[in-house]
Amino acid sequence: MRLSKNAKIYIIGICGTGMAAIAGLLKEQGFRVSGSDSGCYPPMDGVLDSLGIEVFEGYRVGNLKNARPDLVIIGNVIRQDNPEARFAIDSGITYMSFPEAMGQFFLSGKKPLVVAGTHGKTTTSTLLLSALEGCGERPGFMIGGVPVQKERGFGTGDSKWFVVEGDEYDSSFFQKVSKFLFYKPFGAIMTSLEFDHADIFDSLEAIKASFSKFTALIPEKGLLVACRDWATVMETASFARCPVVTYGTSMGHGWRVHAVDIGEEFTSFRAEGPGGEEYRVRIALPGLHNALNALSVMALCSALGLDMEGVIEGIEECKGVKRRQEIRGSVGGILVIDDFAHHPRAVKETLSALRQRFKHRRLIAIFEPRTNTSRRAVFQDRYASSFDPADKVYVRQVPDPEKAPEGDRFSSEKLVADIEKRGKTAVFCTDAGEIIRDVVESFHANDVYVVLSNGAFENIHQRLLQALKRTMHE
Repeated sequence: MRLSKNAKIYIIGICGTGMAAIAGLLKEQGFRVSGSDSGCYPPMDGVLDSLGIEVFEGYRVGNLKNARPDLVIIGNVIRQDNPEARFAIDSGITYMSFPEAMGQFFLSGKKPLVVAGTHGKTTTSTLLLSALEGCGERPGFMIGGVPVQKERGFGTGDSKWFVVEGDEYDSSFFQKVSKFLFYKPFGAIMTSLEFDHADIFDSLEAIKASFSKFTALIPEKGLLVACRDWATVMETASFARCPVVTYGTSMGHGWRVHAVDIGEEFTSFRAEGPGGEEYRVRIALPGLHNALNALSVMALCSALGLDMEGVIEGIEECKGVKRRQEIRGSVGGILVIDDFAHHPRAVKETLSALRQRFKHRRLIAIFEPRTNTSRRAVFQDRYASSFDPADKVYVRQVPDPEKAPEGDRFSSEKLVADIEKRGKTAVFCTDAGEIIRDVVESFHANDVYVVLSNGAFENIHQRLLQALKRTMHE
């Protein structure tokens, strides 16, 4: 559809990371943007405020009537009984999903580079953006997070490239297909593939089917970079019509990472290309998984013909993403780190990386099972071993447990018991306040606390830092 540059666009569910990003992109294009949400928390509240985008708290028909939009974009968190969505649809206002809008307004005429996979999408997208900028490019980008070196996770750019984080989650209640199917990929990275999003996928086979459709979208002259360490990735890569370049830790034709060394400040590794070329790389992101993320970017950029010196320079300058192993503050040598991890594998990889990074410090995990999947029992038994790298674990009571079907609900109390059976100290707490009180009574010098949640978690990060500071000065 075509809209005049001063057209009004209203976004329902505007405070999600992707929704806030498209709000910003549309504002940069000259559209008048407003929207609503049930609540807004960092970092997206600050992003929207800085852009001067009006956000209504709560979903009310009056908000939409006052805005009188030319287009409504409906987020995937919005249910079909949402009063604003129902009013827009029933009133005949033009509406579309967030990924549909991305495809129509920003990806047509570009060469989108889409990063897909169960894990590592946000960080890999950020590394790719930084690599392109290291080569002098100014790509457009839409990332489901905020790069540390930038104020926002989006930008229109002026390059033929457009970096997109490709989410497999569904698009909306009226488009029950994965978002990345709207993203017109020219090049793509597939990092990993396993079962997730139990609220919308009923099996691993269903997820693989969606990824297979995505790979089939890449044109013959495009490129897919696939992690050969994952049999599921290679299975879905077989549906690609384009050339496929592989990468991984295993031997094989393609790119390989080896000689990985993880320190407190940097992770260094050797990257070996398919022609035997070798590069020494040092990144500011901890863990083997981040070395692999960087390797996938090198593989894609090399195949696209970009200057590898600039690619590596950009990768090495990348500081990562807010809420991905982000140090939120320190008090008396104690660190508080924020991370988005919630899938059992992501939790284990994050904690393993931090364990290696802080080899001689006590590592304490604080976990909030808040996602639509982690509220369910599907990963109940897998979670216990995920916390093995930690010395102590706090598990919050599941927030809003009624969002999961009765009989299929995760039990924080059972997780605590299972962790204790593995010889670890674990504590069940009803809320952030209870966790903070226990920490203040039991902390050690040089502790590292990592908060694992995809939400605001009652602002536990700042509250914990403040409580520790008060205790140390008493």
